[in-house]
Amino acid sequence: MSDCQIIAFSITGESLGIDSEAFLWAKIKSEHADDFPNLIDRSNFNRRRKRLYPFIEELNKTVAGFLNAGEDCFLVDSIPIPVCKNAREQRSRICKENFETAPNKGYSAVNKTWYYGYKLHLLTSANGVFHSMDLSKASVHDVHYLSQVKHSGLNNCILLGDKGYLSSSQQIDLFSSCNVKLETPMRANQKAYTLYPPVFKKFRKRIETLFSQLCDQFMLKRNYAKTLIGLSVRILTKVTSVTLLQYINLKNGKPINNLKYALAV
Repeated sequence: MSDCQIIAFSITGESLGIDSEAFLWAKIKSEHADDFPNLIDRSNFNRRRKRLYPFIEELNKTVAGFLNAGEDCFLVDSIPIPVCKNAREQRSRICKENFETAPNKGYSAVNKTWYYGYKLHLLTSANGVFHSMDLSKASVHDVHYLSQVKHSGLNNCILLGDKGYLSSSQQIDLFSSCNVKLETPMRANQKAYTLYPPVFKKFRKRIETLFSQLCDQFMLKRNYAKTLIGLSVRILTKVTSVTLLQYINLKNGKPINNLKYALAV
């Protein structure tokens, strides 16, 4: 099998809602064995997919760059990525191959509960197309991701965030380094308090809907990985699947975020 076939298998499986290699391989062998005579072993497929991480990332950036051409408004937010239940935290060995990148405990303000794992930070356009992503420990505060935004290629635009990204120093740094204007809601007890523009609230709903699609259709929080690179390539493949489905919708004249109907005849 070629590297392109490995990437295609990964993205096709995620697009169809199959995030288990064991189930995907069983389905191919039972229903499409004659179509893929050069099918490799599942474990070999998994190892090769991890090595192809940079190429999957480049594919996602290329297609997303085409979809985001001319965009001047972007959204930033984060979502919890648990790797196991809290009760298994002490004895779990998942993603602990390196102390610096090992998961830890963090608090989810949305669910109002503690979890054990990582936090996925995402930058998307106002249309819901991904621009860049990063994975951090669960305990890392959202505002610290803003220091990475200026290295993501974003410039000359408006960036909308929630109250977790409220920081005057980061706001000044982003504007002076890459002309990115950070807009966040103000806290009620702040001086010179002003209401958050309703149009910004409307744009913010787009990334929240996108997170819901990732969790529902692409099962973002279901984890089968044992290592950090395994978890990272799974998340990247899900994100790339969303980007390609949006591209298919665009080519077929459909609303780009109707992801469940992108492959419908």
